[in-house]
This record gives sequence, C-alpha cells and structure tokens, in this order.
Amino acid sequence: MKRPAPSSVLPSRRGLVLSATALAFSGLGARAAQATESGDIIDQVQGYGALKRDPAGVLDLPEGFSYRVLSSAGEIMDDGFITPDKFDGMGCLSLPDGRLALVRNHELDPDEIRLGPTGGRPELEARLATLPAYDRRADGRVLPGGVTTLVVDPADGRRVRESLTLAGTVVNCAGGATPWGSWLTCEETTISAPRTGASHGWIFEVPASATGPVAPVPLTAMGRFKHEAAAVDPETGTVYLTEDREDGLLYRFLPRSPGRLAEGGRLQALAFESGGSDSRNWRQADMTVNEVRAVRWIDLDEVESPKDDLRVRGHAAGGVLFARGEGIHLATRPEGGCDVFFTCTSGGDRRLGQIFRLTSQPKVGPDKLCLFLESRDPRVMDYADNLTIAPWGHLVVCEDRFGLKTNHLRVVTSAGQVCALARLRMRTELAGACFSPDGRILFVNAYSPGRTFAIEGPWSAFSETPTPA
Repeated sequence: MKRPAPSSVLPSRRGLVLSATALAFSGLGARAAQATESGDIIDQVQGYGALKRDPAGVLDLPEGFSYRVLSSAGEIMDDGFITPDKFDGMGCLSLPDGRLALVRNHELDPDEIRLGPTGGRPELEARLATLPAYDRRADGRVLPGGVTTLVVDPADGRRVRESLTLAGTVVNCAGGATPWGSWLTCEETTISAPRTGASHGWIFEVPASATGPVAPVPLTAMGRFKHEAAAVDPETGTVYLTEDREDGLLYRFLPRSPGRLAEGGRLQALAFESGGSDSRNWRQADMTVNEVRAVRWIDLDEVESPKDDLRVRGHAAGGVLFARGEGIHLATRPEGGCDVFFTCTSGGDRRLGQIFRLTSQPKVGPDKLCLFLESRDPRVMDYADNLTIAPWGHLVVCEDRFGLKTNHLRVVTSAGQVCALARLRMRTELAGACFSPDGRILFVNAYSPGRTFAIEGPWSAFSETPTPA
C-alpha cells in the first residue's frame, strides 16, 4: 500500500453518503448516514459503546473487549527465522486438526533486508539461500518480502507455532483466502531488473497447511500489475482482483479449472454497459451515490504486461477507472450469486475513500455496480483499506491514513450506519482484519512495527440504536 500525498481537504457537514441499497446483507435497506461537526469520532449508532483508553497505549476497545498480541516483528519464529516487519493482508483458514492458520503478508521492498526474515544476519542469509525462493537481489540475497503463517489454537486463542511460508517476493500487500484452503498473496509492485533478478507484480498461492517456504509459482495468467487484494467466488471459482493505483481497474479471473489457478484462464476488466469509464468522482460526479450501473467484462490480452501498461490498455478498451482499489471481500447470496465489496482508498470528491458493491447474479441479468459509500468527513471514515465481513453481516473496515493520525477499525452495519470498533494508538495503519470461522475472534494487524492482535468480546451486544446528537 504505497502512500500518496496526504489530502488537505477539510471535512464537510455531511460525513458519509450511502446508497439506498447499501449493505443489504439481510435484505435491509440502508439509511443515509449524517454527520455532525463535533468530536473527533462520529458514530451514527451506539455499536459496542464508547472506546476505552488502553492503559498500555496500544489498542482502545469498547467496554468488555480485550486483545492479545499474538506476534510481533523482530521475534524469533519457531523455524529460527525472524518475524518480518510490515504486517499487511492476512487470512484466517481452518486446518484439519481444528486449529487456525493466520497466513500473513509482509510488504517489504528489496532494500529492506534487515526487516525481513534474516534480519541481515549472515547465518540466516546462508540458510535461507538453501530454501525455495522466488527471486534474489543483484548481490545474491533472497528478497525479503513474502508470507509467514501463524497457527493459533482457537480453544484459548494462543499461538501454537509461526514460520516462514513464502520467500523471495516483494511488497506483498493484501490478498485473499480461497475456498480450497490456501492464501493468495499479491505483490503490489512491478519492479524488475536491475533491482531484482525477475519481474514482479504477480500473485502466488500458499497452502494454509504449509510449515516452510513453498515452491513459489507466479500465477502469470492472473496478470502483472500492482495487485492489492483478491476475493474468490466459491460457486464458480472466479477471482476478483483490485489494483492499487489511482488509475487502476477492477479485474476478474475466470480459471480454466476452478481451484487450480496455475492452469490458467481468462483475465477481464470491468466496464459500464453504457456511458463513461470513471468512478473516482474527482472532477465531477462520474458515478453518483445510490446509482446502480449495469456492467460488462472486457477480455484482456498480453496480461503478463512487460511494459506495465495493462490498466492503460484496459481503460482504452472501456475499463472503468478506480482510485486505488484496495480491500475486497465476497459474500454469497442465499438465492444464488454473490456481492463483492471493495474499497477505493482515495476515491470521492474529497479523496477520503469509497466503498463499492458489485452484484453478480448471472441467472437474473448482467452484473451491477453500486457506489454506496463515499466519505466526506475523515472523522467518520478516512482512507478505507482492508475490509472483511463479520459472520453476522456487518463490514469491518481498516483505516489507512498512514503516519498522520490515529487509525480506527470501523463497523458499517447492514442498515448502512458507521461506528468505531477500535482505535490504534500506534502511529501506523491497521490491516488484515479477518474473523475466526466461529466469529469469536477478530484478528487484525498493526502495520509497523508489526503486531498481530486477537480481539475478543461481547459481539452479540451490538446496538444499532442511533447515537444521540
């Protein structure tokens, strides 16, 4: 998640604009979310109540909630390597023995060897050089980015083991869990020689059961671009992909064999059925709130894109522009099809962020795109990034105003209202939010210095009663 220049736009009286169909997970219509001008956090509903200051100065939570630090950058893992820094996207996957695998990205550049799994130590560098790795620097050292896997016992929420499971990649940003038990880790860079030995900008797959570095296979048919996140439709195997660029596209990958991505498939970009090809709302209302647009999908060629121009060619063919597509999550619909929710961190006329919903119901008609949230007040939502769907239907959204302010975990309810769930006191972003399958534990990362938290509390106590003005 490369950081753009901070926005200098002042907040307006209206905090968020929500569509009438926002977050209709349970068939509930949304209400427009209004914001006031007082206070540094604006909650439209009571949620879990006011945030209580953490005596440790790390993570403020509502009354009755607690957190545990499961992992910290710089610790020695069970395999002898060092826990890398820059914790980013993460998925929670069940293992056959009932334990949980937290498969976690590390967004490290080629020059950040000391923040990687060797810490720059010669003995660890020599050992890593004997293991599977995708690429090396010009000096022969394995690139420091990649993936670690943290195994947790859900009975008590404690760490069982931690190890390096993908090596030699760089800028591993977000990704997505698959229905077949693996993690898709995405490189948010398109660097190549001479800084590296091979080209980058790929997706790699890491099984949840991995206990050491897996053989790295770039999934080249899924395109070379600044990947951010991925979401898989369990019914069709289709993979939806975001691109973290201010002129990025939204992609979908149609695998030749669902569940076997390395066998190839077709990569497509989203386009409107008619009228326009921009969703960013920077200079004009390119896509108005509450508007639902029918979309089509454009086949892309030369997806390995040695010139790093996939988005440019896709837009020229009609692909819709999105402002820094980031987190993406998919929910299946009871009647068939799915809803795909994704964030655009710098979208909107104030560049504070947008959340879109893409609905796919092939038996009903063409796919449809709705802009249902556009922030106009950073105290309500600021730079929406990674997101997940709670087991009971709410969105949980990580904020990513890197280095400038206190970031929050926000809840967006099925009725379209927003409140704060947590406040990170560390001056870094939140990332990688994901729930345990039973909905009891919310796992989330602090980016740097890296921390992985396990949050528990009275989740059923959520109140959608409006907060008094």
